[in-house]
Amino acid sequence: MSTVAKQKKESVSPKGALWVTAFSLGYLLLSYGLIGFKPEQLLLVGLFNSLYYLSPVTRKFALGFTIFIVFWVLFDYMRAFPNYWFNTVHIKDLYEAEKAIFGVGSGSARLTPNEFWLQYQHTFLDVLCGIFYLCWVPVPMGFAAYLFFRNRTQFTYFSLTFLLVNLLGFVLYYLYPAAPPWYVQHYGFEFIPNTPGNTAGLSRFDAFFQIELFRGMYAKASNVFAAMPSLHSAYPLIVFYYGLKNRVKSVNIIFGIIMLGIWFAAVYLSHHYILDVLFGILCAATGIGLFNFLMNRKGAAYRAVQRFIKAIS
Repeated sequence: MSTVAKQKKESVSPKGALWVTAFSLGYLLLSYGLIGFKPEQLLLVGLFNSLYYLSPVTRKFALGFTIFIVFWVLFDYMRAFPNYWFNTVHIKDLYEAEKAIFGVGSGSARLTPNEFWLQYQHTFLDVLCGIFYLCWVPVPMGFAAYLFFRNRTQFTYFSLTFLLVNLLGFVLYYLYPAAPPWYVQHYGFEFIPNTPGNTAGLSRFDAFFQIELFRGMYAKASNVFAAMPSLHSAYPLIVFYYGLKNRVKSVNIIFGIIMLGIWFAAVYLSHHYILDVLFGILCAATGIGLFNFLMNRKGAAYRAVQRFIKAIS
């Protein structure tokens, strides 16, 4: 292929530019109508468009990461349709189930694991758990970027599994709205709609470093009644699984430590019950199994995925 022909093939087509512009404007308008304007929306659109027009490699990178953009947009739009509009929020029954199955102590003095750890807080654990919690999105994103430049097939499989697990989790959020442990600690068993997000035990991390990192993050929470399943607990399992598949060797030891650390931190920080964590693990395992099943069948889903891989390769 001549240099001119190659450059023409790799340049942005008018049709592609039109689609990107249409989707960018459509996203901004729809977002404004559903949840109002936020600076992050412009940042997302600006970053995607910059990567799309910068070079052929960054264009493929942007297209590949549209899978994660879909996840983020759906997660953000959940605030427009709170799950407690559709089903009763589970507060006391979930709390009592946690205490009955995993409670510490006996008789009337029985505590949930979250309540137990409230009595045994330690600065070292506060900082360590805060660090683990900071990994829940950057680690999957970083691993996805690594896979993009190493193996586009594995990148696509990982990204779509990540999206599928999130979709399963979102469905469960609406079928079974659930309050986190910190909600019971602050408000008891009364349902209070429009409850703002809360950093819970992560406030101790912010206080130690005299920052407002987690406070700023949780102030933007889409819905506090989305504790079951814990997707915080699902993500590191997906990373660990694909780390094993791609033989990242010693790095997977780090992935395993982060996975166990996030599971513990979710409970220690009063963001999730053990039941939430277990269902998050189950959600991840189900999503991984379902995606592998669809790929092994080599049907319509498999062919669509292969076309996508070809488009970003």
